[in-house]
Amino acid sequence: MKQPFEAIVAEHGSTVLRVCRAVVGVHDAEDAWSETFLAAMRAYPDLPETANVEAWLVTIAHRKAIDVIRAATRDPLPVRDMPDEPAGDGVVGSDDAGVWAAVAGLPDKQRRSIAYHYVAGLPYAEIAQILGGTTDAARRAAADGLKSLRRTYPGATLKGDPR
Repeated sequence: MKQPFEAIVAEHGSTVLRVCRAVVGVHDAEDAWSETFLAAMRAYPDLPETANVEAWLVTIAHRKAIDVIRAATRDPLPVRDMPDEPAGDGVVGSDDAGVWAAVAGLPDKQRRSIAYHYVAGLPYAEIAQILGGTTDAARRAAADGLKSLRRTYPGATLKGDPR
C-alpha cells in the first residue's frame, strides 16, 4: 500500500530542496520545491507502488528547477537608472529616434502595416485579417508608408525592404 502523500513530502522534502538549490540557487529553490510537490501531488495517484519515489521526485525537481531558470530568463532585469540615450535598436545607419518619430507620425493603417510586415515579419494576408481589409490594401498601406519614410529618410531601410 502506498504512503500518504504528506508522508512522502516529510520524508523526501529536504532532498528535493537540496536538488532545487543545486540547480537554481538559494533564492529560487523554494519556488521550484513548491512546483515539484504540486506536480507530484497531481501525479502521485498514478505512480506504481513499486516506483522509486525519491528518484521520481528528484526527476520532477530537476525539471521544475529548469522551468524556474527558463522563466527567469524571460523576465526583464531591474535597472537602477534608465539610459539617457536610445539604445540604437532601430534602423541601422540613421537617427533612430527621428525614424521612429516619423513612423509614429504615419497614418494608422500605414504605421501598423509597416510594423506588422517589416518589424514583426507577418505576411500581407495576415495583416489584412488584423486590419480588416484586403491583402492588396495592406500591401498598399505599407508601400505608401514606406514611400513617406523614404522621403523623410532617403538612406533608411527596414528589414525585409525590397529596395
